[in-house]
Amino acid sequence: MQLSGSYFVIGTDTDVGKTYIASALLKHFVRLGFKSVGMKPIASGCEVSSIFDSALANADIFSLTCASNVEAPLNLISPYRFVPAIAPHIAAEQVGVDMEVALITHAYQQLTKLAEVVIVEGVGGLFVPINQKQTLADVAQALNLPIILVVGMRLGCINHALLTVAALEQHGLKLAGWIANQIDPQFANFEQNLDSLKQRIAAPCLGVVAWQGELSLELR
Repeated sequence: MQLSGSYFVIGTDTDVGKTYIASALLKHFVRLGFKSVGMKPIASGCEVSSIFDSALANADIFSLTCASNVEAPLNLISPYRFVPAIAPHIAAEQVGVDMEVALITHAYQQLTKLAEVVIVEGVGGLFVPINQKQTLADVAQALNLPIILVVGMRLGCINHALLTVAALEQHGLKLAGWIANQIDPQFANFEQNLDSLKQRIAAPCLGVVAWQGELSLELR
């Protein structure tokens, strides 16, 4: 598979390595000569950053920005940024903000005018709420981008991955491929679990990241 265009990177759960994978994808497209920029529509755990002119930002935003070769306004890269490192819809409620899919879509569309490739990184898993009625799945539907799924390789990963794949299908979202990221160094039978996922997920495995290793994209 040859990757081209923009993608939405989601995870089977939180802390599965979405930012690392999204940054690696950006670097891949930069090496190929594409004008590329990362987007983190919703970010929790932010603090005032001197790097971003005293605006709120977090490590995910910084990583994506460093991997990009296109400069863009912070409010487009990350329209919703919150200080508490908690579920984003709860953080939004605490500060009286009602997150809107339309605003995220508008920011994405503006980024597409600046770059040829936009790598959008989600927050948590597919069904993380963004307001009282909508989830990240609604954001994915609105952006209508091919999905790259990051599977955190640890106990329970097969169930989490297959549930996410089924949910993507139910929402009419295209799974371009998935990446296995070994986030638990003690995870037993890594290769057997990896093979089980390859047998059960129709979309291609785009790469495997060993514990504290680097992503090697398996593109053909």
